[in-house]
Amino acid sequence: MKQTSRIAILFMLACAALASFSNFAAAQKIDLAFGISTVTAPAANSNGPSLTGGTYPGFSGDVLFWHNFGLGGEIYWRATQSSYPALPTNVPYRPLFLDFGGVYAPKLASHTYLELTAGMGAVDTRIYCSQCGNGYNTNYSSDKHFAGEFGAGLKIYPKGGFFVRPEAKLYLVTNNQLFSSSYATRYGLSIGYTFK
Repeated sequence: MKQTSRIAILFMLACAALASFSNFAAAQKIDLAFGISTVTAPAANSNGPSLTGGTYPGFSGDVLFWHNFGLGGEIYWRATQSSYPALPTNVPYRPLFLDFGGVYAPKLASHTYLELTAGMGAVDTRIYCSQCGNGYNTNYSSDKHFAGEFGAGLKIYPKGGFFVRPEAKLYLVTNNQLFSSSYATRYGLSIGYTFK
């Protein structure tokens, strides 16, 4: 998880640097946020357990560089490990949702913006065991699957550049054989700041 967090933070810093040195800097907005979410998915079945439940903290960021359009990315991970039912014993695991893509954020009213997103990324399931490893001195194996992401949020600015954003994201996961379904919905609340 440390390497994934570093990549996400580096991506957000790169977006901020790009905006700072761009010709369009006067017209740009940069949003950085921290959020708490949960996930819902179809119930467990013969294909595997459900992704439903758990607390998912995470970070997101975007740069709006042309009218209300821009690029953004996010990373959310399950705060605690869950137990995957495997023989002979349950195996601990932790899913991470990573994505990047387009953002459209039109103004709806004073201090209120709609935020629509569509992008691509991955669902990375970290499976923990004492004999696991990925070559980087870790105690987990990673099972990554490509995912499409579609989302919506409502950014409300109570004061200055600070915002509160209730949001929902749908993830469509390819070839997901670890869980009961190839889709999951994450919904939650983010708190952030817009730099202009």
